[in-house]
Amino acid sequence: MLAYVVAATLAVALVVLLPRLLSPPPDHVITERPTPSLLLAIREVSRLETAEVHVEKVVDLTDRQSAFFGLVEAKDALLLVAVGRAVVGVDLGKMREEDVAFDPKTGVARLDLPEPEVLSAMLDEDGTYVFARSTDLLAKRNEQLEANARRQAQRAIEAAARTPDVMRRARAQAEKQLTALARALGAKQVEVRFVAR
Repeated sequence: MLAYVVAATLAVALVVLLPRLLSPPPDHVITERPTPSLLLAIREVSRLETAEVHVEKVVDLTDRQSAFFGLVEAKDALLLVAVGRAVVGVDLGKMREEDVAFDPKTGVARLDLPEPEVLSAMLDEDGTYVFARSTDLLAKRNEQLEANARRQAQRAIEAAARTPDVMRRARAQAEKQLTALARALGAKQVEVRFVAR
């Protein structure tokens, strides 16, 4: 009986410990020490999001350096694959009281909206990665190269969101949404204009 208990204990120990013994330990262990978050500000927003763009961009940056009094050229290069999105819409907080008018007799509502703008643009951190990084033997590694590439990708995302086609779609969607809202509130006809502010 004792032999069965010992054999069963050894079998369970082998089943539990064997996978751990056969798999190599990880090369790196990253630990995070919990720290408090500090809320600095809260701000109210009144924005109507009307279009979203998904952007992919490859950023190729090279830091050319000279060594030995300019006799040798070396480089530190990085290839970043960036993925991001931008939201375009209308900031309703920029509207004034006189921008909204309603004639109860005719049922005509008039809305003067600010032009659409890029409300937010951000990199997708899960989809953005460094595809290649090479530093020549005589080059000094530029620690800011990746940060510069990310800033350049951010600017590219914002520029893609400002194209005429995206802005036209954002205007059309804002007009559609606000017209539906005004009709639901009793307007028979809705006139929407976009005004540069």
